[in-house]
Amino acid sequence: MSTPDQEDHNSIHSIHEAIPSEPNDEQLERQLTNASVVSIQASPNFNEISLPHEILFIGLICMSQLLTQAAVSQTMNTSEQVADTFGVESNPGEISWFSASFSLTVGTFILISGRLGDMYGYKRMYIVGYAWFCIFSLITGFAAFAKSSIFFDVMRACQGMGPAIMMPNSQAIIGSYYPPGGRKNICMAAFGAVAPTGFIFGAIFSGIFSQLVWWPWTFWVCGMVSALVATIAFFVIPAKIGIRSAGSFDYLGSFFGVTGLVLINFSWNQGPVVGWHVPYVYVLLIIGFISMGIFVYVEKKVKDPLVPPEVLSGETGFVLACIAAGWSCFGVWLFYTFRWSLLIDGDGPILSATKNIPSLFTGYVAAFMTAYLVRKIPSSLILFLAMLSFLVGIVLMGTRPVGQNYWAQKFVSLIITPFGMDMSFPAGCIILSTTLPKSQQGIAGSLVSTFVNYSISIGLGFAGTVQYYMTKDMDPNSIETTIYGMRMAFRMGMGLAGLGVLVSALFMVLQYRYNKKQALLAQEQITEKTTPDSAESKESDEDEVENVQ
Repeated sequence: MSTPDQEDHNSIHSIHEAIPSEPNDEQLERQLTNASVVSIQASPNFNEISLPHEILFIGLICMSQLLTQAAVSQTMNTSEQVADTFGVESNPGEISWFSASFSLTVGTFILISGRLGDMYGYKRMYIVGYAWFCIFSLITGFAAFAKSSIFFDVMRACQGMGPAIMMPNSQAIIGSYYPPGGRKNICMAAFGAVAPTGFIFGAIFSGIFSQLVWWPWTFWVCGMVSALVATIAFFVIPAKIGIRSAGSFDYLGSFFGVTGLVLINFSWNQGPVVGWHVPYVYVLLIIGFISMGIFVYVEKKVKDPLVPPEVLSGETGFVLACIAAGWSCFGVWLFYTFRWSLLIDGDGPILSATKNIPSLFTGYVAAFMTAYLVRKIPSSLILFLAMLSFLVGIVLMGTRPVGQNYWAQKFVSLIITPFGMDMSFPAGCIILSTTLPKSQQGIAGSLVSTFVNYSISIGLGFAGTVQYYMTKDMDPNSIETTIYGMRMAFRMGMGLAGLGVLVSALFMVLQYRYNKKQALLAQEQITEKTTPDSAESKESDEDEVENVQ
């Protein structure tokens, strides 16, 4: 039978397994030494690179984030024009596929591209990703001539595989090039900070092209820019970044992981289009969950797993869970904010995009603030504030009365929501990059990006399903039906954000309890060490007195 002290020690040990503490000075020094060995191999390394070269280098890395998020918004701001081209303007579920198909493949194939970067080199995979993105951006634009929305969705999905390759390897380049510290945190923060800029640039330019020329031009220009970035990157990004992983590629895990993620996401986004009563929708969903179950089993058995099981537990597990809940809410917020602006407020694509500019500035403030705070306050508190920002932002946007002034609620929502994006993403990148070894920086980058982009797509599927079933018996051509459906979708997003707040609050409580008990244990250890010394000193004094006598 255990004593109360033993039980207390066991509970502390269990919390320690669930909530890893921040690295101590010895661990941090060891990480710094290992990181420096890796980084010095680069040519030029982080000590030798000139400031202009470094600015251009980090600018190219940030372009991956900017162009990826710009591509997400390419069809959000021009959804009506694209839908009109393919004759699906009265089908909200089909319209959501224009964006969901892109995020589906970005979030899915990132899972394996990070591992490929660990094996074949981050710079090489970065350039391959841009080449793929260039080709399929051009083809997606030409899909307008096919007059088939299905073909367009497939090409959007293929386009998304480009960012799936370049995003985790961009993060891995930063993670392996810089040692842990403020310089690395600032670069990670800059990488996250450009996300709102990407959304806005994508929305503005797609709006300009759709109103003044033709919407496919946004894809053609995107392809041209991608080709230019890939060419410049070949000469600017330092050579020999990172250490090649000597392990093998997990083909079995890749197959079941990608299959499961694709089928689950497809089912949730196809359900609002044809209805969940159609057999193939729920059959594919079941097969998807079975595939994910097999994937989890395989990852526990293989020597070099795509996703190390320990990454999904403890602190990193809570971080990824919060990112999943928050960013799925963000996908709903972004898509339906543009839909409301275009259909209810009556804004054109250019005006709709311009109204989102305030979020650009707060995104930078949030990202660089996080780079500082992540070394000063617990990670659980940063994530709690991020989830709270997501919740407040979508509540403000989802409860706006029809015809309300822009400055009353929408402007405030645009100020607050970027704090959710740019506090959760950099925090996740920094925590996972520090947790995993330098030979697995590709996996670290792929996990964060997988959860971000996959959550955007699956969140749209959840919201679309709610919208479909809440309005299926209403007049589809009525503006009241449109308004009611979007409000129900916003409520789904509120629920997802609320889940994120609850998870982060639980994380915060557990981390606080763990840190408090660790402090008590440390105090007890100090007391145990000093008490024997005091007794020995007293005995020595008594012996000395006896000798004198």
